[in-house]
Amino acid sequence: MIRPLEHIVIPSGLIALGGLLGWSLFLAITGETGDRLAEIALARVPDSGVSNPVTSVLLNFRAYDTLLELAVLLTALLGIWSLGAAGPGFQKAASVLEGMVAGFVPLLILSAGYMLWVGAYAPGGAFQAGALLGAAGVMLALAGHRNAGLPSEDRLRPLVALGVFVFAITGVLLAVVGGGFLTYPAGLAKWLILIIETAATLSIGATLAAAYLGGRPAPEHATRESA
Repeated sequence: MIRPLEHIVIPSGLIALGGLLGWSLFLAITGETGDRLAEIALARVPDSGVSNPVTSVLLNFRAYDTLLELAVLLTALLGIWSLGAAGPGFQKAASVLEGMVAGFVPLLILSAGYMLWVGAYAPGGAFQAGALLGAAGVMLALAGHRNAGLPSEDRLRPLVALGVFVFAITGVLLAVVGGGFLTYPAGLAKWLILIIETAATLSIGATLAAAYLGGRPAPEHATRESA
């Protein structure tokens, strides 16, 4: 019996694609020696405005990619909100859990601030700091706080869009003055990166906490009534 054409074409195409990827990896590992991207990036770190190589790559050398990552997070949250309002959430926590949350949430916020600041010269940065803020929101949600400590939707929307907006408007302004989109002047690079990372931290934290709720936050009056 002759098999349908797709039963032959699809496996053959996947095998060919796997072989191409394998050959590309082999060439990348064993290819000619010379300056590689990692070496070039490390050599240009002093020009990036920060001394941490990871931050210099994420916020300067490939800032376009980081901007798109923030846009993907925002788009994912808007997709979650399109599903409707968030569920009622967890019941209010007992005194032991409530006390633990009351102690840990401020520590998470302080740790997020530290991770944001230290990212200029050591491991850290906006995504790590934002993850800590998001974890604080998750803890509040588990303890029965209806909106995970977040404001109502009309106030939350500008907050979750803040990172993309500040990132994009900075790039546009730099392009207008002639420097190029997201091409930072040497003397301002450090401070522009800090401003962008601060906005991104707030947006990432709010986005992760809001995504955990699984839907649009409750109206402000409903939040007050449940409190």
